[in-house]
Amino acid sequence: MITAIVAGGALLVSAAPAQAAPARIAAKDPISALKARLVPGHGVRFTDTTTVKADDGDAGLLQRTGTFQFSRKGIAASDITAKWSAGTGREDEMPERTISIGKVSYDRSEMWKDKMPPGKTWYRSRGLPGGGGGFYGQVINPAEPGTLAVLLKKGKRSGATLKGTITFKELAKVSPWFDASVPIRSDNAAKVSYTVTFDGTGLAAKVTSSYPANAVLDTSALDGKTMTIESRFTGWGRKVSVKAPDPDTVTTKVSD
Repeated sequence: MITAIVAGGALLVSAAPAQAAPARIAAKDPISALKARLVPGHGVRFTDTTTVKADDGDAGLLQRTGTFQFSRKGIAASDITAKWSAGTGREDEMPERTISIGKVSYDRSEMWKDKMPPGKTWYRSRGLPGGGGGFYGQVINPAEPGTLAVLLKKGKRSGATLKGTITFKELAKVSPWFDASVPIRSDNAAKVSYTVTFDGTGLAAKVTSSYPANAVLDTSALDGKTMTIESRFTGWGRKVSVKAPDPDTVTTKVSD
């Protein structure tokens, strides 16, 4: 913020409307607001809470915290930590951390820790930028301009809130993040109900999505239940740096 003090305050008064205008414009145009933040070396942080909802009550499933690093087109890298919620029977497992840069992912989790060669702690692969937790993470990514454009087109906006529905198949066509994070889906016709709440600058502050719980992994334990993920985004445009793990700790070989 630049404050100028001049005689009579004439310069200060005349400058105020010019400073306020960009915020008003961005609030009306989330796409422009997002593209203005897509600067290499900058990004956004987020938190996810995944809950399985049923007639007999709700149960926490997964919690994630993460950072997206931007390119000029969208997401260039990510660093996500996921932990199973209390009551899942897996809450004592080591948290999963997944670092993705481009199309290469590094995963450190309970799944791989006893299957890697001595001294290795990260498993490198191509794909699954959200790690195993990505199958239960947020399916709506408001950091992708193409995805956000389709959400706005299909949904209905009232003030700062956008609501709509989109199928897995439609989402996979426009969202590289979703298609890579959830490459296996039992029901591509499943409908996702989404709500996006924008802040005063037109950027997504909160995203909630819900879909049939067995639409990704079809197991009898999920029949008749609903997967709901609530995400909050903070620090849009802040400087971030996602780096690959020390090469000496990385392997591409794991035992069966």
